[in-house]
Amino acid sequence: MAELLLSVHVLAAILAIGPVAVAASLFPRHAREPGAGAALLHRVCRVYAVVGITVPVFGFATAAQLGVLGDAWLLTSIALTAAAAAVLAFAILPTQRRLLAAPGDTGRLAMATGIFNLLWAVVVVLMIVRPGSTTGA
Repeated sequence: MAELLLSVHVLAAILAIGPVAVAASLFPRHAREPGAGAALLHRVCRVYAVVGITVPVFGFATAAQLGVLGDAWLLTSIALTAAAAAVLAFAILPTQRRLLAAPGDTGRLAMATGIFNLLWAVVVVLMIVRPGSTTGA
């Protein structure tokens, strides 16, 4: 069962978080250009943000199955995931919506997107390295 849960967790991360990371990164450039590109990228971010909820759901299920819910690396990953979700929900998506209504400076949005992507990169590294893991991997 753990293998199935982990597989779904990893696939959800790739298929849900990846598109948000890419679309959010592309949005600032397209927000400065006329056309529907920015609106499409914002929609991708919104839809995949909702789909992305499956990542922590299956992550918790996998961690429970493996008995690692109290491990420091996992708790750190959970905190970083929550921080990334907050950046997306309270900085990236609202700013994208504002810029679609009234184009303006995209510098802060680009910074927020960089922070979002950096948080996810650290989570991925923690999931691979798992400091203090007894599995030897």
